[in-house]
Amino acid sequence: MARIAGVRSRNATWFSRVLFFMTRRRLGRVIMPIQITAHHPRLLRAVAHMELGQLAAKSVDARLKMLAQIKVALIIGCPF
Repeated sequence: MARIAGVRSRNATWFSRVLFFMTRRRLGRVIMPIQITAHHPRLLRAVAHMELGQLAAKSVDARLKMLAQIKVALIIGCPF
């Protein structure tokens, strides 16, 4: 459980609401790290750019990237 409460949709900026919508569409719900990062809109924008950059990277096969993400999540105990 997080030590601080995440930003709710009704209190979020328009950019945060867009990211909440995209996260909900992709994962089925808005995860807590996104809600907490939404407290600082510039940081949220930077995280979004980083994620988009990682998705756009074509130097490694997409299937291999997914396998690596799953392996790292298993190692560190992350449910995502």
